[in-house]
Amino acid sequence: MLVFIRRVTQTTTVSEVTAEYIREEHVHILQHKEIPAYVGIFRIHGPFLFGATDKIDVIVNRLPNLPPIIILRLRNMTAIDSTGLQSLENLADRIHESRRQLILCGTREQPALRMREAKFHEHVGAEKICNSLAEALDRARELSPEAVKRHPAGSAWGRRSTDLPSAAAAAAGSAEA
Repeated sequence: MLVFIRRVTQTTTVSEVTAEYIREEHVHILQHKEIPAYVGIFRIHGPFLFGATDKIDVIVNRLPNLPPIIILRLRNMTAIDSTGLQSLENLADRIHESRRQLILCGTREQPALRMREAKFHEHVGAEKICNSLAEALDRARELSPEAVKRHPAGSAWGRRSTDLPSAAAAAAGSAEA
């Protein structure tokens, strides 16, 4: 119990919101960013410790229907332990086996330190660990021709009606009428 309390207290901070903070944090927000149809974004919120790692199954269970590039936002993951690291490695393996790409972004200090110590970058590829959501979306654009070729667009992973060619054509047809 004391180890848990120590981990939680190490990840709690209090700080002033300044103009510099607002500028630096803009690259992490989803608002005003275009999310392409070939990208799915998930997030971990809170400590990713031994008792919470099964929650990653939300992604694993939906894998067959997900787009070819998956971004996992770790901006709000405040702590990770060895069980959490193992769970992320397993997730990366499952995504890779499904011929999809995984990009991680926004890792905070404690999780980033644990991931470096575990050489997590060697498991997923250093180029797929990004500092921000904006950087992860740029990386997804770089990966998209290869990923889209392996997973052509279709209803299996179109999230919005405008992502699907037939819906876009139908909308264009009704607009002409």
